[in-house]
Amino acid sequence: MKIFLDTGDVEAIRKACDTDLIDGVTTNPSHIAQTKRKFGDVVEEICSIVPGPVSVEAVSETTEKLIEDAVRLASIAPNVVIKIPMTVEGLRAVPILEEQKNVKTNVTMIFSSTQSFLAMKAGASFVSIVLSRLDAVANESDILVEDAAIIRNNYGFDSEIIAGSIKTQNHILTCLRAGVDIATMNPDLFFQMFKHPLTDAGLAQFARDWENVPK
Repeated sequence: MKIFLDTGDVEAIRKACDTDLIDGVTTNPSHIAQTKRKFGDVVEEICSIVPGPVSVEAVSETTEKLIEDAVRLASIAPNVVIKIPMTVEGLRAVPILEEQKNVKTNVTMIFSSTQSFLAMKAGASFVSIVLSRLDAVANESDILVEDAAIIRNNYGFDSEIIAGSIKTQNHILTCLRAGVDIATMNPDLFFQMFKHPLTDAGLAQFARDWENVPK
């Protein structure tokens, strides 16, 4: 499973990428706004750090305007992927961008199995299921990611499934078990994956014992 950071924090991205375990980045208008920097400057810097896909959101409502915005945003860097909303207008834009404009798309704000099916059928490179928002309204996000994987495998779609806005390590385990292609998470959760109290205790014990080994 690939790991994408979900942030606009350039320094956090740089630190995580130094591990060589980060495969891409997803951003949104809220993340970029927190940086207090120009949108294009932030995206360009992120793209220079991350060799993989960097998802940037198009926020227009009509198909024509989404296409126009997507082409403009994709010109920032060759690894830019455009987030497209899960709407009728958005899915109309997907095949035009993918097949005619050579722009990869990431259909976002997916909250049902049938929505994920439609996004795959439209030809999106990525389909993003937002787990934390589902859990917040007592929907079972684990079932949705499992369904999305089954649908993709049953019908041979090429879309990669993104489990977005992951907040806990249990979410990560759910994605690994379901065979999700990509999990997006904040930098803090990424670095939590390295930690376990038994690891810390074992290493501390080895360090203490080493002090007693004759040198």
